[in-house]
Amino acid sequence: MTRVKTNIGRRAFIKNTGLASGGLIIGFSWLNSCKPKAIPEEDMALEMPKEWSEFNSYIKIGENGVVTLMAPNPEFGSNVKTSLPMILAEELDIDWKMVIVEQANFHPEKFDRQFTGGSQGVRRGWPGLRVAGATARQMLLLAAAQKWNVPLSELTTDMGTVFHEASGQQVSYGDLAALAQNITLPEDEEVPLKKVSDFKIVGSSKKNVDTKDIITGKPLFTMDLQEEGMLTAMVAIPPFGMKIKSVNASVAKSMPGIKDVFTIKTLQEDYERNFFDTASHTELAVVVGNSTWEVLQAKKALKTEWEEITDSEFVMAGFRGGKTTVKVPAGLESTETHNLRMEEMSQKKADVLRRDGNPEKAFKNADKILERTYTAPYLAHNCMEPVNCFAHVTETEAVLYAPIQAPEMISGTLASRLELPEENVHINLTRMGGGFGQRAYGHHLVEAAVISQKIKAPVKLMYTREDDMTCGIYRPTYTATYRAALDKDNNLIGFHVRGGGIPEHPVAANRFPAGTVDNYLAEGWALESNITIGAFRAPRSNFIAGAEQSFLDELAELMGKDPIDFRLELLERAIENPVGENNDYEAERYAGVLKLVREKSGWDTGEKPGIHRGVSAYFCHNSYVAQVLELSMDGQTPKMEKVTAAIDCGIVINPDFAINMAEGGIVDGIGNALFGEMSFTNGVPDHKNFDTYRMIRYSEAPKTIDVHFVQNEIDPTGLGEPPFPPIFGALANALFKATGRRHYRQPFTVDKPPLVG
Repeated sequence: MTRVKTNIGRRAFIKNTGLASGGLIIGFSWLNSCKPKAIPEEDMALEMPKEWSEFNSYIKIGENGVVTLMAPNPEFGSNVKTSLPMILAEELDIDWKMVIVEQANFHPEKFDRQFTGGSQGVRRGWPGLRVAGATARQMLLLAAAQKWNVPLSELTTDMGTVFHEASGQQVSYGDLAALAQNITLPEDEEVPLKKVSDFKIVGSSKKNVDTKDIITGKPLFTMDLQEEGMLTAMVAIPPFGMKIKSVNASVAKSMPGIKDVFTIKTLQEDYERNFFDTASHTELAVVVGNSTWEVLQAKKALKTEWEEITDSEFVMAGFRGGKTTVKVPAGLESTETHNLRMEEMSQKKADVLRRDGNPEKAFKNADKILERTYTAPYLAHNCMEPVNCFAHVTETEAVLYAPIQAPEMISGTLASRLELPEENVHINLTRMGGGFGQRAYGHHLVEAAVISQKIKAPVKLMYTREDDMTCGIYRPTYTATYRAALDKDNNLIGFHVRGGGIPEHPVAANRFPAGTVDNYLAEGWALESNITIGAFRAPRSNFIAGAEQSFLDELAELMGKDPIDFRLELLERAIENPVGENNDYEAERYAGVLKLVREKSGWDTGEKPGIHRGVSAYFCHNSYVAQVLELSMDGQTPKMEKVTAAIDCGIVINPDFAINMAEGGIVDGIGNALFGEMSFTNGVPDHKNFDTYRMIRYSEAPKTIDVHFVQNEIDPTGLGEPPFPPIFGALANALFKATGRRHYRQPFTVDKPPLVG
């Protein structure tokens, strides 16, 4: 059995222990305090404790053994609100029915990394929650040993009960809670953690703790919120590359239900932004009124005049420290000019990101060279819930309810802009109707707060679908050129990837196939833009994975090798004799998912008549995913028959939800690969709603998705994002098998030649 100390790192999880109203209280630095909601008796195995006591951040055990865990991470469908308490309940060794989960609100003094994103929620919560549950269990065991005057080593626990087999005695956790007040564990006390083989809850499927609220329509989202005296606000935002010149609001102000029309500045000129203060426009026109419909009609009646911006720049703090100067160029940008600029850049010098051996010499001496260029457009996030936020700002405090992935990244911005102490800015976390990276950016919180402060009333800010799609934070547009050098014996002797984009490049220089080729070169370049970009599900990987895996398939074909065999050969080199020391993947685990998907998909049995297969594998967010996609053709239309996925994400907490996330990522990826595209004309997005921005339909999703997890005892890693990137390559490779054509530009329904190569 593993033993760990209760004192973890710089900020110990365990703050204090004590007794209140017969209940054991255990405090942790990232678990917030909050009174639990009333829970219907039919939902509980036992009645609720008669009284709860609160600590700053804690786990609570009631006198009847009921446990409450505050879920610190915002929930938008990744299931952290269910998975995190499963970890606690496992180590506590309690019946899952005895656990109550409450969504904590944002409180930086009580929580560590209150951020859902980067597929890090479970990974970051895993060690602390295990210690939390194990420490509570240890204190209860010590209390029982004292009560019965028996050695601790003779006691066991199961389902919230302590047993002494020798005497036949047993006692529930609730009955021990009062006695546990006298138990003190030193901060460096070692507590035993369960063996993975002994897990009962982790690794079993549990229902979403919000299931009943969701299916019964209980208010869970910010848009459900109603408060007395609340007004509705909407904003008018200029096209990219433009700003407000004038606003004629005479007609709008006279319309029914309208309270005011004005302009606001969301960020001051000298404000130093943090990484998530992403917004192209900091000056907006605002309409405030009684109802959504009335405000929407008045917004349409606004007569706004825009003018072009001039070149500007601002200082931004980096995500992992440091500062950078962001340049915002003038001009009205269009997709046509973007493509021309990227084509020009592909011929110019780029930044060297990694160099192994002598790639120039390898290409000079090559017998064959394969070169291909891949491109992808901007993508809109298109969460089902458009941007919205409730704010009530007074002279002394600000109270907000918002769908936000990273509240800690916007709290300081709000305090600065509102000129309030940061501790007086209260962000309440509501369930999100999708996130995909867009909700990491909190400009909508600042907008709502500034409007409320100016109007001196509670305000709900609402974006229309058109606002959400055209004023958005987009996945960048990318391009990547791959080159491979073969000698006369068809051996791979050189590999070169050169990637660029607007306004960032997509190259992860130390990922596969880095470390597998003696002569390797990775380069990157970027062009400035005034179009706002940001994190999009599996940032950068969502493009580069498809490009890389498509190229590897074409390279395997040129070399006369099976595509899975070829990848495994490269990985074998990385296992036995890797090139370089900075490879950021584990070759054995990478090879493991390829071998598993080969087995589960029946790859070696060959294609069935009318079925065409493509394979892809990728590593990102600490996890490994391999996929085989099978499709058929109905005339010129591909029909997705089946996707087999093999995933190594360490220990799987909740299998059903893990499968759901993999399925969602696969369907989302296929839809974006086939149809996703946001284009621009003179700073204006060409697609404003789902009538022209094509989304995948139910009938276009795979008929079957078969998900398999590598069974191991590695700590959990990411899962929300890793299944998304590789499906682009698997689809492209299957389409080649079906049609004989390679796809070099996304979306694949657009039949265009590559720009270069």
